[in-house]
Amino acid sequence: MQTETPRLEIRNLKRSFEGRAVVDDVSLKIMPGQVTCLLGPSGCGKSTTLRMIAGVEMQDSGSIHVDGKLICDTIFRIPPERREIGLMFQDFALFPHLSVADNVAYGLRGTRAEKRERVKELLERVDLLRFIDGYPHQLSGGEQQRVALARALAPKPRIMLMDEPFSGLDNRLRDGIRDETLSILKEQDTAVLLVTHEPDEAMRMADEIALMRDGQIVQQGAPYNVYTRPIDRAAVSFFSDANVIRAEVSGALAHTAFGRFLAPGVPDGTAVDIVFRPQHVRIDFDRAGKGPLPTAADGTPARAIVKRARFMGNESLVEFEMDHDGSILKATVPNVFMPSEGTVMWLTIRRDKCFVFDVKT
Repeated sequence: MQTETPRLEIRNLKRSFEGRAVVDDVSLKIMPGQVTCLLGPSGCGKSTTLRMIAGVEMQDSGSIHVDGKLICDTIFRIPPERREIGLMFQDFALFPHLSVADNVAYGLRGTRAEKRERVKELLERVDLLRFIDGYPHQLSGGEQQRVALARALAPKPRIMLMDEPFSGLDNRLRDGIRDETLSILKEQDTAVLLVTHEPDEAMRMADEIALMRDGQIVQQGAPYNVYTRPIDRAAVSFFSDANVIRAEVSGALAHTAFGRFLAPGVPDGTAVDIVFRPQHVRIDFDRAGKGPLPTAADGTPARAIVKRARFMGNESLVEFEMDHDGSILKATVPNVFMPSEGTVMWLTIRRDKCFVFDVKT
């Protein structure tokens, strides 16, 4: 059985500046029509990786391949303009002195008539044909972004590199333009590498997420798997708020005020962090000084006092001070739930939604 060749493959890329490894042994494969998000905090090496693939930055070691063919290592190098790679950035970088049509046609080959036909086709696709002879300053931010998209797509690139391309847009425009962009790219079977520091954007757009930290890809997989099977505490926290309980393991169990948590394979005496998201905290009312009965699914209830409750639009966020140690835990509840400060409540935690990590690891 033949395995499909990746449209883009990078192998063991490394890049250092002044002795500091900015990109440290990064490898990725992206298939035709696949969207991969390189996700991570600012300064983790995402944009440098993109620039090396584009050819505007040279790697110290490693290689880059398109459709199975080497395009760049430390000896052989195809120039950026011959790599058939499209680029989209947060800065639309449209030429102010050129018309919309000339911006889109920039870099196209062929006769004037052929270029004009391709420009009209793309502007119609992004619903901007009426502005074909206008200029960038006459367009809104969202319209300029769509012109930049049309320009990037005009040469029919096999690969599209996108560096925070939607972060400068109004929230009301962002979702629509993101979805429209993805639709066009998938229609053309383009492999997409999108750099972002926003987990919501990665979850919305990606077929695969590569979570990057300190120059390395620490976890890679489908969005659902990266979110529900995080590799460590930092990975949980990057995607959402997280509560953390410190405990010690004895007999493969971590003992807490919320009952015991499974810690298979962890040696006795090991300190662990039990990490869970606010939406997986269950809240019960106080019943004459008592809470609900313990269950296998939710463990033992722990008494807490409401410190603050806020309505966030589609959910409510409640902060609790725990009786047993004074720590603060957060819980989110769908719709409106606004208990008064000082209200006594009982909290339990869904065992199947908790992650147990060795503190040292």
